[in-house]
Amino acid sequence: MFLRAIGRPLLAKVKQTTGIVGLDVVPNARAVLIDLYSKTLKEIQAVPEDEGYRKSVESFTRHRLNVCKEEEDWEVIEKRLGCGQVEELIEEARDELTLIGKMIEWDPWGVPDDYECEVIENDAPIPKHVPQHRPGPLPEEFYKTLEGLLAESKTEIPAACSSDPQLKE
Repeated sequence: MFLRAIGRPLLAKVKQTTGIVGLDVVPNARAVLIDLYSKTLKEIQAVPEDEGYRKSVESFTRHRLNVCKEEEDWEVIEKRLGCGQVEELIEEARDELTLIGKMIEWDPWGVPDDYECEVIENDAPIPKHVPQHRPGPLPEEFYKTLEGLLAESKTEIPAACSSDPQLKE
C-alpha cells in the first residue's frame, strides 16, 4: 500500500514540455482538472435548467470529469478525451468558468416571450469581398416533380417556384 501511494507518482511519466509557446507543463494537471470541472458544474447551476448552454456545458464537463477521475495518467486522459493536452484542457476549463460568469451577468435567456426583434432592411450595396451565399438553381427534375405533384392536386405553381431560377439582385 505504501509503495503504491509513494511509488506510483514517482514512477509516472513526467512531461518535459507542452511544445506550445507560453503554455507551461502542469505537473498535477489531473488534480487541477478535477477541481476546475467540479467548480464548473457548481457554477453552471445558476443558469436555468432548460437552457441549451447549461445542458451542453454540463454534458461535456461531466464526461471530462469522469475521465479524469477514472484515469490517473495524463497521457491516457489526453487520449480518451481527444481534445488536446491536459494543459490546454486546463486553459479551456478556466475560460469556461469565466464565460459562465459572463453569461450569468449578460442573462441572454432573460428575453421575454413576447419580445419582437426589430428587423432592419438595408438596400446598401454589399461589398464584393463579402460572400453572398446565394443558392444555385435547383435541378430541372425538381421542377418537373413539383409540377406533377401540383397537377395531381390541381394547384397552380407559385411564381417563386417556376422553372426559371430568378435571383434577386
